[in-house]
Amino acid sequence: MSRLPQRIVCLSTETVEVLYALGEEARVVGISGYTVFPPRARKEKPKVFAFSSGDVDRIRAVEPDLVFGFSDLQADISRDLIKAGVAVHAFNQRTVEGILAMIESVGRLVGAAERASLLVAELEALIAQARLAAARLPRRPRVYFEEWDDPPIAGIGWVSELIGMAGGEDVFADRAGQRAARERIIADPLEVVRRAPDIIIGSWCGKRFRPGKVAARPGWHEIPAVADGQLHEIKSAVILSPGPAAIRQGLSALCRLFDDWALRVAPAGSGRSPLSADGNLNRRPPVIGPK
Repeated sequence: MSRLPQRIVCLSTETVEVLYALGEEARVVGISGYTVFPPRARKEKPKVFAFSSGDVDRIRAVEPDLVFGFSDLQADISRDLIKAGVAVHAFNQRTVEGILAMIESVGRLVGAAERASLLVAELEALIAQARLAAARLPRRPRVYFEEWDDPPIAGIGWVSELIGMAGGEDVFADRAGQRAARERIIADPLEVVRRAPDIIIGSWCGKRFRPGKVAARPGWHEIPAVADGQLHEIKSAVILSPGPAAIRQGLSALCRLFDDWALRVAPAGSGRSPLSADGNLNRRPPVIGPK
């Protein structure tokens, strides 16, 4: 008789994505209603929790022998499940290295350590390709990543790291290490003006990014990104969930944005154009979707 967990509930999308990628989706008996990757999980698995709210009895009804949680935002439900006698493993990854470590941990917990190592190696290869190609940019664009608009909140740790891997410079890298969103609030919006980003990326969790609204903020017309029309959206589901998708899709999306920007700013005859001799982009791994 196997001692490995057979019935797993995932309270956030990242561990669902990992279990499916490892070929262990049969173990998943319940997911969060905010699960995005892989899309078929939403059709195949019962939704037993939101993200920070839900009913313990609804989770217990699917008879899990292990629940995967994420961060202090799920501290209360983790406590209640433990009190109810349910085993809980709470992850708290906030960096790219933390994402890779989470994958390896999930693999060990379900007896798929070798497959988890292969998945990590695949993601590390994408990171290495991005870093190598980033060196060919004419210069590193200064990037402001906005996680929320009211109040403005700068990007979290793994997002800042991905920006750097793709060849950009996070203008609020000094705040990215703060885990709580309230600690990354930009109290004075003119601070963004002073830091003069070349590119603004909006990823307003749960709602559509509105470039026109951002460009109309008082004083923001002076920002190079606004003057040049470099306001872009990366969906929060792609980059704000600390799982494989952040590297597969999020990093690739950043790379494409920076490539497009480089094509506009590369000085003629500089010899540092991101274009290869045949006119193709000398950059970037392809986007690899979830398995």
